Amino acid sequence: MLMNFVDGEVLCIDKPLGWTSFDAVKRLRGAVMRRMGVRKFKVGHAGTLDPLATGVMIVCTGKATKRIEELQAGVKEYVATMALGATTPSFDLETDIDATYPTEHIDRKMVEDVLTRFTGRIEQVPPAYSACKVDGKRAYTMARKGKEVELKAKVLVIDEIELLDFKPEEITVRVVCSKGTYIRALARDIGLALGSGAHLTALRRTRVGDVKVDDCMGVDEAVDMIANAEVVMPEEN
Repeated sequence: MLMNFVDGEVLCIDKPLGWTSFDAVKRLRGAVMRRMGVRKFKVGHAGTLDPLATGVMIVCTGKATKRIEELQAGVKEYVATMALGATTPSFDLETDIDATYPTEHIDRKMVEDVLTRFTGRIEQVPPAYSACKVDGKRAYTMARKGKEVELKAKVLVIDEIELLDFKPEEITVRVVCSKGTYIRALARDIGLALGSGAHLTALRRTRVGDVKVDDCMGVDEAVDMIANAEVVMPEEN
């Protein structure tokens, strides 16, 4: 396979559970540098995924990094599992449960009715445990030090929310949404709307723009492809 990392390649990978987006980029950058025999090379990604999330992540090399803004602006689709009746400070499993709430009043119809409130243009306050900046500092850095973090609500668009599975203390939903949507914050807000609490327990990004998770490679598969590729080398001046 012929690859031109300088003019730019767009690699679509399925990010593994427990990896940061930076971990995945670092692994692919290392593979590209080894294949090209260089010590430095530009590689970036479109749309960060939390370590506890898996799924579509688009990685760009060389001149293709100029397309990152365009690529990460694409509509995203997620499948999210949310535990009902308990909250955590991070709105997911990164932190321990800090409060519990009743769930006996929640049934499938109530959940379906509540979900309709979250379609269209909505305002969402990002999680304190996020990469949003407050006074030049990342919110998660301050939150992990126990500092109070105040973030302003952002307007975003949720095109679809579909209830895939209902259990008394757990729901699974499919969400189609715009760039900048925090599914963890959506879990928080759904819990509140249900008169209970909720936090994210699993998240898989199944689509970014036209790229579906079924089109993606595993990280090891991508590394092998890079290692075995026929490479167009830059011309020497």
